[in-house]
Amino acid sequence: MNAIPELPAMPDVEQLRLALRTVVDPEVGINIVDLGLVYGIEVTPGEVKITLTMTSPACPMSDLVIADVENAVRQRVSEEVQVNVDLVWNPPWDPSKMSDKARSTLGW
Repeated sequence: MNAIPELPAMPDVEQLRLALRTVVDPEVGINIVDLGLVYGIEVTPGEVKITLTMTSPACPMSDLVIADVENAVRQRVSEEVQVNVDLVWNPPWDPSKMSDKARSTLGW
């Protein structure tokens, strides 16, 4: 009898949050999780959805950050899984969303 191949396990929210810590805002030099740019991570069978914002709607690096987010997630899921990044502006980002570590790094 042939065994049914086991599908790779989907990463959980915390594993994806760790992966997103590798994505650094190129203008600030701090990862997007500690900056408070990641508003949500949803994992369902077949899809990972990341909701994030930028520090400003005029951010010239948003395309690069979004591509880096997609790549960080894509490295942790099978190619059949959809990776969707939803860029939102509400609520607007403000410095209160940063972690204590990010504030400390920036000297705040």
